[in-house]
Amino acid sequence: MNYIYPFTAIVGQARMKRALILNAIDPRIGGVLIRGERGTAKSTAARALAQLLPTVDTFVECRFGCDPEDETHWCGECLARKARGISMTVHSRPTPFINLPVSATEDRVVGTIDIEKAITTGTKSFEPGILAGANRGILYIDEVNLLEDHVVDLLLDAAAMGVNRVEREGISFEHPARFILVGTMNPEEGDLRPQLLDRFALSVDIVGISDAHERVEIMKRTIGFESDPDRFVRDFQPSEAELRGKIEAARTRLESVRYTSRDLISIASLTTSLQVEGHRADFVILKTARAQAAFDGRERVNELDIALAAELALPHRLQKGPLNEQIISADELKVRIEELSGHVGEGESFKSAAEIEEELEKKT
Repeated sequence: MNYIYPFTAIVGQARMKRALILNAIDPRIGGVLIRGERGTAKSTAARALAQLLPTVDTFVECRFGCDPEDETHWCGECLARKARGISMTVHSRPTPFINLPVSATEDRVVGTIDIEKAITTGTKSFEPGILAGANRGILYIDEVNLLEDHVVDLLLDAAAMGVNRVEREGISFEHPARFILVGTMNPEEGDLRPQLLDRFALSVDIVGISDAHERVEIMKRTIGFESDPDRFVRDFQPSEAELRGKIEAARTRLESVRYTSRDLISIASLTTSLQVEGHRADFVILKTARAQAAFDGRERVNELDIALAAELALPHRLQKGPLNEQIISADELKVRIEELSGHVGEGESFKSAAEIEEELEKKT
């Protein structure tokens, strides 16, 4: 049996775990890029996230994992079956986790159209690629900075649109491709172009844990997992079940999370004051803040939600300058938001990002 290291067994790295959890709550956020040195649990966390997600219903006959309850996003083949009155069988399967190899070619990623068959018979013949398998799941790219830039562009386009469209010789085919994109990389091996960095919704820079007690705990847990993975996984089942329940509840609550014009002004003022180019960051912060509120069990976005979201959405988008190459904490961002909003009161207190992450660490 292939055991997966539990998400809640990962020591520290609360910011990385929070970014992954928020994308699990709302895949429309647009994925996360995790940058850090070797051995900091980047790939472990990505694989463990899939174990927290619920099973998905789909059709046995569908090659693209369409959701039986979401006809709006069905592939053309499922729509055609329904139009012809062909019944389809629903079954449940685990949330897909697709590992994209660095050597993947464009055709392997997006799929291929049989041009000769289309011309001679008039029938579209499509061979699905990696994006088809990733629909409604997690697409994981290790060493994303080593992928060809045009392949990364294709992945990010599909992630943003939720559709994979293939065109060859005037013939086109498209299918749903709605997935959580998780990319990891070691900056020492080269970085992504700024244009590609901006396409990742969230970014987290992580380093090895320096606290001796936590490092000891990491060793103990790793040895425990390697020695008896079955028992280790069982020991963490309660905490995994609790977090899984929180994610499912947050997904249900997400659409009811409200925000005000003042929240939008706070986001716009923040990104403007930091000279963030374009408008993508504004949308990402709003979506992430709503997911944060849903995870915390609230139906109203507050300023700390915005600050925590900005902490994940802005570092890789800052222009070159004194603020670049450093992590802006959520506490600093919240103070900046309050200053821009003009209502910082004397003696006013708020729960810090450190306290939020400490609470998350206890829960996970």
